[in-house]
Amino acid sequence: MFNTKVYLTFLFASLAISIGLQMILPWPFGLIAALAIFIALPLYLRKRYVGKMGGYDRAGMGGGLFGLGQRQGGVKYVCLVCNNSYKGGACPRCGSKIKRADF
Repeated sequence: MFNTKVYLTFLFASLAISIGLQMILPWPFGLIAALAIFIALPLYLRKRYVGKMGGYDRAGMGGGLFGLGQRQGGVKYVCLVCNNSYKGGACPRCGSKIKRADF
């Protein structure tokens, strides 16, 4: 999914553009433009990769790294004593607090 060649191409292209802008523009404006490019590049690449993965829903909010395509409702636990699936602190069947998370 993460293509190193494409990332390095964008990185060196942004470096070349930044150096060119610093040669053309006066001192503070060239520095500001170079910093803007180095901040905007990773944001653009991240948005592009997450969009390819289908990580944004229709409202524009991401589902999170581990929340993509999973059922809603939070974390369920499985009791290690009686193998009961439940939500909460202690097992409602046997009262044990020994549990494992079931995502």
